[in-house]
Amino acid sequence: MTSLQADCANCFGLCCVALPFTASADFAVNKDAGTPCAHLRADFGCGIHSRLRASGFQGCTVYDCFGAGQQVSQVTYGGTDWRRAPRTAQQMFRVFPVVRQLHELLWYLNEALRFDAAREVHGALRRQREAVEELTRLDADALLKLDVAAHRHDVNVLLLRTSELVRAGIGQRRKKDRRGADLMGARLRGADLRGVSLRGAYLIAADLSGADLRQADLIGADLRDADLSGADLTGSIFLTQPQVNAARGDGATRLPKGLTRPAHWS
Repeated sequence: MTSLQADCANCFGLCCVALPFTASADFAVNKDAGTPCAHLRADFGCGIHSRLRASGFQGCTVYDCFGAGQQVSQVTYGGTDWRRAPRTAQQMFRVFPVVRQLHELLWYLNEALRFDAAREVHGALRRQREAVEELTRLDADALLKLDVAAHRHDVNVLLLRTSELVRAGIGQRRKKDRRGADLMGARLRGADLRGVSLRGAYLIAADLSGADLRQADLIGADLRDADLSGADLTGSIFLTQPQVNAARGDGATRLPKGLTRPAHWS
């Protein structure tokens, strides 16, 4: 099965080269796509990895490629890096975001299969997972021709149904649809948000301290600087490590199985 956990030791620093960033609260400088970060070492490691946040590169500590980096480096390009084969560089940098999207879809499909309440769609989820895994093994030219949006749509239909089935056991009052809601800076301290759909909601800098987010659908929710101190996110649906990394929490924050407490949390 395809590894969905980043293995930087087997990657050619692709996220440090392929992706652009803009000087902001997340990045100290501007960088164009396809241009190596000034801190990328000759061995593809990061020269300031231990002090990224202190150096103004908070965005790097949030990002997760879901294992796409080593997949492109070691499988798609057979272990030949862009420095040794510069003619492949620009193509490799365009392939990486495509594979990253496919790996993210695989992560969501695996997550959906964890929920017993969604057993009725497990068969369809497994078939979709096999189909997406096959796509990740295509050659570079074929990957660049993929209509990833179409595959994302097919996967999302199953993820939506999974969410409905998982949240069906929560009282109807708590299943309010806040999909895409603008909740930036919202005061939701101690709020009962069990089973609420917060898909794609803007929760930037929201106060969710002590909130009950069990069985809440958090797919695509923007949790940058959201305060999750003491919040209960056990059983939450489709919460990713990058979302957790972007938020603020503490020792009392309860996370779903498989997600880790970021080092920068107090």
